[in-house]
Amino acid sequence: MIPFLDVKKINSRFEKDYSEALKSFLNSGQFILGDKLEQFEKEFADFCGTKFCLGVGNGLDALTLILKAYIVLGKLKEGDEVLVQANTYIASILAIKQVNLVPILVEPCTETYNISISDFKSKIGKKTKAVLPVHLYGQLSDMEQVNRIAQDYNLLVIEDAAQAHGSSDKYGVRAGNLSNAAAFSFYPTKNLGALGDGGAITTNDYDLYTVASKLRNYGGNIKYKYEHIGVNSRLDEIQAAFLSIKLPYLQADNEKRKIIAKKYLDGIKNSKIQLPKNDNSHVFYAFVIRCVERDNLQQFLFENGVQTAIHYPIPPHKQKALEELNILKLPVSETLHNQVLSLPISPVQSMGVTQKIINIINQF
Repeated sequence: MIPFLDVKKINSRFEKDYSEALKSFLNSGQFILGDKLEQFEKEFADFCGTKFCLGVGNGLDALTLILKAYIVLGKLKEGDEVLVQANTYIASILAIKQVNLVPILVEPCTETYNISISDFKSKIGKKTKAVLPVHLYGQLSDMEQVNRIAQDYNLLVIEDAAQAHGSSDKYGVRAGNLSNAAAFSFYPTKNLGALGDGGAITTNDYDLYTVASKLRNYGGNIKYKYEHIGVNSRLDEIQAAFLSIKLPYLQADNEKRKIIAKKYLDGIKNSKIQLPKNDNSHVFYAFVIRCVERDNLQQFLFENGVQTAIHYPIPPHKQKALEELNILKLPVSETLHNQVLSLPISPVQSMGVTQKIINIINQF
């Protein structure tokens, strides 16, 4: 069986370095908010091109802390509306709701699966104070237009870059540096994945960075002195050390993903399959095709030894947890959720395996 993603194989390349990092970590006696985290924060900020990076517990916390920090700073208030694309992972919406802001769901573009610029603009209202574009599957949203419209309407722009590590626009500006602030996830399946949960905030805004750094640590940076109602969300020292090991290889790994994606794009010849739009920003966290007979295709691939995944089978506005959104009619998003299928792709996937997958798809 060809696995959808072999996380063990991806990380086995770094086993020796991980062992040395673990030994150093144990010998240091410094397990929380130490030198390893500080080192990774500097390295990831430099990589993204931002002034600041803040390691936190996970990608959801990164989004939530950004929004909460803007409330503390008076740039948002409870009840304000945040525009976000409807076909995102539920975490994007949970972050908005957890700080008592109001998510307004925007239809995606049918070509890129990212936020539709026309629907985004049409849904700006008097209560709209921010937009949260999601770089879904590893492809940048149209940030040039998002930022232009946001500037016209005085909106904050917050990137959900959880799937876009290393993605860059036509000017070479990377995800994480295309907005007021950005949230990353280092979940093990990501292009830059930890060996457990992890996340980060990147920003050039000193005030946001200062407030968020307190919020992640119960509400203060001085022990037993707290200025805000905070949380406990700190990227572990050991995960920071592992991420520092992997970061120098991220761009090369992304290039391998692009090579596999090109082979898929050139090789899949099946009229039932709609291939993803490819642009230079795409780092292919997922290679997502569309098929009207998606479930049959997935079963056919499984029977022929290929594991696949669906990102995501149920739209957020149809989830029980978001019951108040169940009344929404979002036909574009609903169609995509019924048709998308993610094929195996990773930096350790061979061309031979990729060709085998192509051959099987072309037989469907």
